[in-house]
Amino acid sequence: MPTGADAARPTMRDVAALAGVALKTVSRVMNGVPSVDPVLAARVRAAAAELAYRPNLAANLRSGRTNTVGLLLEDIGNPFSAATLRAIEDELEAAGILLLAASLDEQPSREEELTRRLIDRRVDGLIVVPASRDQRYLVAEQLRGTCVVFLDRLPQPLVADAVVSDNRVGARRGVEHLVRHGRRRIAYLGDDPAIPTAAERFRGYVDALAGQGLPVDPALVRHGLRSVQEAHRAAADLLAGPDGVGVDALFTSQNLVTIGAVGALHAAGRHREVAQVGFDDIPFAEALEPGVTVVAQDTRMLGRTAAERLLARIHGDRSAPQVFSVPSRLLVRGSGELPVSTTP
Repeated sequence: MPTGADAARPTMRDVAALAGVALKTVSRVMNGVPSVDPVLAARVRAAAAELAYRPNLAANLRSGRTNTVGLLLEDIGNPFSAATLRAIEDELEAAGILLLAASLDEQPSREEELTRRLIDRRVDGLIVVPASRDQRYLVAEQLRGTCVVFLDRLPQPLVADAVVSDNRVGARRGVEHLVRHGRRRIAYLGDDPAIPTAAERFRGYVDALAGQGLPVDPALVRHGLRSVQEAHRAAADLLAGPDGVGVDALFTSQNLVTIGAVGALHAAGRHREVAQVGFDDIPFAEALEPGVTVVAQDTRMLGRTAAERLLARIHGDRSAPQVFSVPSRLLVRGSGELPVSTTP
């Protein structure tokens, strides 16, 4: 008898009954056999849609579990995503579970498509870094028992477990650190503000300036930076433009943005003059001159907490969904503590 996530799933028999056709006809339609009468095929597809039927790609399994988990990240090539993936993989491997991972590249349609493809393979659960602002497409799967944990960002308007960093608090801490070291003209370079983490980090930047009685100068704010190259150009523009002389610090709100800004500072010869604090750690941050001060996310704790929460759900935990906030920490390495020049 089906258990867990399969307990209430409609079968091909249900589709056949609703469409008023033979089971074999449903099978042929689902397998894309072209010789099926178009009228019958249309009836089968309509019935399948009405029942929210999804093909069972693991129909030969009888245990109710596949010992697989799906993981959808922003970009597996990003250092943050890669580190988080490894933490999740280690935790699941210890439980004898295979991890299937893919990148979403901030494409909402890809999120839904890959989520459904993983569900079709009857993964025991999903860990998702959402790219879209609407996860209602998962409501039916939740009701059927599919376990889902969200990572790095909260689901909307779906209610589910989520594991996130203290983005706003961490960003405020980083900017306050620059202010304590005498910086007053602090530029903000950030990702797309439609991304919840980017929005939270910008709020932290605004909080920190307001708390110190400093205004937010729109001329020093750059949003929508999605790559190292875009960040390099934005930082170079700030340093070379009319306000360039007045910029005395950069707060970079994402690791790729930080890398691009570091390159721009070195190219302009101002890496020992303009201070910098980044959100997210970057490779070789300590080896640079000066070392890059960052607000580092605890990727191991984020990944481990998400994996542990999902395993608990898979094994029957039916408690109310929770949001787990993982603290970030300030790593002082030199770039955020540069002495302020006294030269007129």
